[in-house]
Amino acid sequence: MMKKDIASRKDIEILVDEFYSKIRKDEQIGFIFSDIAKVNWEKHLPIMYSFFENMLFYTGSYTGNPMELHKHISRLFPLTDEHFRQWNHLFSATVDELFAGQTAELVKQRAKSISAVMQIKIS
Repeated sequence: MMKKDIASRKDIEILVDEFYSKIRKDEQIGFIFSDIAKVNWEKHLPIMYSFFENMLFYTGSYTGNPMELHKHISRLFPLTDEHFRQWNHLFSATVDELFAGQTAELVKQRAKSISAVMQIKIS
């Protein structure tokens, strides 16, 4: 079956839900979300939908400061290159499983850039 590109908020919701379901089960980084950050998923997922929607389609639907949040988490539990690598790996793998096209490539590139900047600012 031919995969379609990411074209709407609904597509982003599918991607984000699938990605974070992988994160939660992941042995390497899942615990950071559940035990350290104690993520409230009902609250977090809609924020992530808006974050990625804004990243791709410039909707202005996201307001927030992800950098401060991640710095706070890193003070509780130092985030390493390995953690970021695993996050990126799971994210790209999820995009590739579900979608194909220009926007799918773009979201992978932007997620990598953002995580690289975060890594530099946190360490």
